[in-house]
Amino acid sequence: MKSLRLFLQTAVLIALAACGGPGVTDDRSAVLSRAISTDPETLDIHKARSLQALSVLRDIGEGLVSHNANGEMTPGVAESWEMSDDGLSYTFTLRADARWSTGEPVTAGDFVFAVERLKDPATGAFYAQFLSDVTGLEAVDDRTLLIRLAQPTPYLLSLLTHPATFPLHAGSLAANGDRFARPGNLVSNGAYRLVDWVPGSVITLKRNEHYWNNANTAIDEVRHLVLVQESTQLARYRAGEIDITSTVPSENFAQTRKDFGSELRIAPYQNVYYYGYNLRKPPFKDNQKLRQALSMAIDRDVLVDKVLGRGETPAYSWVPTGINGYVPTVFSYAALTQAERKQIARRLYKEAGYTESNPLEVEIRYNSSDTHRAIAVAVQSMWRDALGFDATLVNEEFQVLLANIRAGEVTQVFRSSWVGDYDDAHTFLSVFQSDSAANVPGYSSNEFDKLMMRASKQVDPDLRRAYLEEAERLLLEDHPVILIYFYGSKHLVSPRVEGWGDNLLDYHYSQHLSLKAAN
Repeated sequence: MKSLRLFLQTAVLIALAACGGPGVTDDRSAVLSRAISTDPETLDIHKARSLQALSVLRDIGEGLVSHNANGEMTPGVAESWEMSDDGLSYTFTLRADARWSTGEPVTAGDFVFAVERLKDPATGAFYAQFLSDVTGLEAVDDRTLLIRLAQPTPYLLSLLTHPATFPLHAGSLAANGDRFARPGNLVSNGAYRLVDWVPGSVITLKRNEHYWNNANTAIDEVRHLVLVQESTQLARYRAGEIDITSTVPSENFAQTRKDFGSELRIAPYQNVYYYGYNLRKPPFKDNQKLRQALSMAIDRDVLVDKVLGRGETPAYSWVPTGINGYVPTVFSYAALTQAERKQIARRLYKEAGYTESNPLEVEIRYNSSDTHRAIAVAVQSMWRDALGFDATLVNEEFQVLLANIRAGEVTQVFRSSWVGDYDDAHTFLSVFQSDSAANVPGYSSNEFDKLMMRASKQVDPDLRRAYLEEAERLLLEDHPVILIYFYGSKHLVSPRVEGWGDNLLDYHYSQHLSLKAAN
């Protein structure tokens, strides 16, 4: 193992020296290098939506509320807050020492300005609906922010940890327009500031000396290295070139676990992998029996144990286990054996109008990835075995797949996933509300919408939870998607990194980490 690590380290260093690539420095002891799987699409807080972009934004920005290393909510720019008895208003008191990277104070007005831009249709913000229940923001004074709500929003504090709700420096936006989020222009209020971005290579951050908690920020420089291939991340980690990987390759997982032991960190993660149906067109529109048949014919245990085997768990609910204050509803047939499920699936398939002489003709579309293809091939085989038809597999580049899903013209069954944006069941269930931008299958149910509306009006947490559980039960009965598995977060974390905390959100702020001194 040591000889292999030494060989790979030498090979990678030679290659980097030859191409002048990032990651080589005279003093790695002061730099945290962490991998991201693709370039952020932008670092504009209102237009960013990828996990990669949000990860970088959590390093350079901070909202009213934040998280500690274990994923628990903590005060951020706001040092304290109060909620009214009716749950319709929150008053936040900002820290006196909250500062932008320019040294200017962060004020309540900066949050008002940011939310107004977030909700402005001209911005085109993906997360504009986040604060749809907010009817008013008022900067009572520089350090006091009042938020008024149309209805109780128990998850508001969790929402306010999301980068889409961070403050915005109005002067930088006015001076630079659409270029305000680029190096040299971006004014940030978090532990780090953006100093360089080489597309496809590396995003470099340095300590924000004006950050209110700078004294407890241990690392001077953070490099987010763009490493698209999982195998490249593993090789760079073996070589000591990066400290934290964003994932672990499935084909090397068993050997990686053997080689690195406790350096491999696996934890539950609020991210569900699913196959969506196009509910706008036949054969799945108005055909619940067919949708259920296809779902029941899939052996999720075989998929997570034999095809994946990297800490994933079968999904029998839409909301994952571990969400704050919520117990997920599961499929009525979750306790049945797979043989029993297949028998029911065959009956439903026939009742839906399909037989051996009239088999279903359907395509599964998925984006380029060895893992996605392996799952699609396995599902294809399971449907052939249980229901007697052959699905056609269609591989597309990710952006092409997204465009086709949104258009809803050629898609029938498509690979997708949903990552919870905050620690509340609402972040999952709200996806299927009729007016949700994230509702890519096109599910529409008046009863589901009414249950979600009733839940939204509740201050009583028990009654709210009961409505949400009933909404999930209805959703599972309708089968608008095929639930497949819940991800587990998987990272290799160098022994020289201290302060790492596994958490359901898989948020790992660089400011919570430190590096052991070199021997």
